[in-house]
Amino acid sequence: MADGKISENIEEYLEVLYRNGSNREQVSTTKLSDELGIAPGSVTQMLKKLENLGYIKYTPYKGASLTDDGMKIAQKITRKHRILEKFLRDILKVKEENIHSQACEMEHALSDEAERAICTMLHNPDLCPDNNVIPACDFDFNSCKECYSQTDFDKIINRKFNLLSVSELTSDIEGTISFIRGNDELLDEILNLNIRVGAHLKYEVNDNDGENHYLITVDDKKLDIPVEMANNIFIGI
Repeated sequence: MADGKISENIEEYLEVLYRNGSNREQVSTTKLSDELGIAPGSVTQMLKKLENLGYIKYTPYKGASLTDDGMKIAQKITRKHRILEKFLRDILKVKEENIHSQACEMEHALSDEAERAICTMLHNPDLCPDNNVIPACDFDFNSCKECYSQTDFDKIINRKFNLLSVSELTSDIEGTISFIRGNDELLDEILNLNIRVGAHLKYEVNDNDGENHYLITVDDKKLDIPVEMANNIFIGI
């Protein structure tokens, strides 16, 4: 348990909810039961507990969706899991079939400081080995360049709202660009399109089911961006 306050069991539930409903879609009790390998009755009891804690909205016989508080926890633990998978494969050369289980064991104990160090070592990765988007960190930076410039971890503050990458958005979501991830080269490519922190972004349509390009509107200008950019441009939600 990374912060000493939230149980691993709760983190696992929120992680599954995020994996299946990052845009706050309702996830069925059956889906949760299947993925967690837990009886539906036990899942229902936990969902009621999570609702009382303020982490989810629960509708009997239908399912649950994340609240802002639940989303923050879910994104943090999902990020740690996926960045650990990347670290285990690319740096430690752990066998492919062991990566997921080992990341599951490690994610709950990984401190935010260690997570940041791994992210820096890996040069701010956007995808885990399964090609799922790694959520942005919740540090209050506009870009990775700002993160590099702050050498004292104790002076870093956390962002007060959640983020989603363009590649995670659905057609009815829009917001303000609040973080852009990547190295100097990628940041320059994005800025050359006049995509910047503070601009208003609206997701328009997904070309080829999101495999290659994303059509967005940024401050009333339509842009067709590649998936690499879409994975690294985040709006506040």
